[in-house]
Amino acid sequence: MSERLLLPQDKLAPEVLERIAGFHADTVREVSTTVARDPVVVVGMAQNPFVKKVRKALSEAGVAFTYLEYGSYFGEWKRRLAIKMWSGWPTFPQVFVRGVLIGGYDDVVKQLADGSLKSRLG
Repeated sequence: MSERLLLPQDKLAPEVLERIAGFHADTVREVSTTVARDPVVVVGMAQNPFVKKVRKALSEAGVAFTYLEYGSYFGEWKRRLAIKMWSGWPTFPQVFVRGVLIGGYDDVVKQLADGSLKSRLG
């Protein structure tokens, strides 16, 4: 597994670190708290067909989940950007199982099919 390349913190000015830490911190805190608390969390946005598809797939598989929605294509993009910066995942939905980001729609469908998602739930 390769390590995600990030700009080292010692290469960021203190003012930049402060701005990054404060960038929609309330949204990031809400997502991280929910991910730590709930077994399955779907983070998404309105009007995104893959968010709707993943929610349907989980429901049909009998997997209960918490859904957090942040805007649509027409708004709240900065809140979604803060979530993407936090998770490192570039798209929505973002699906977490037992605190682990397992990916988006395609990943969930594969893991439902091979049983690994339900195995993660133990």
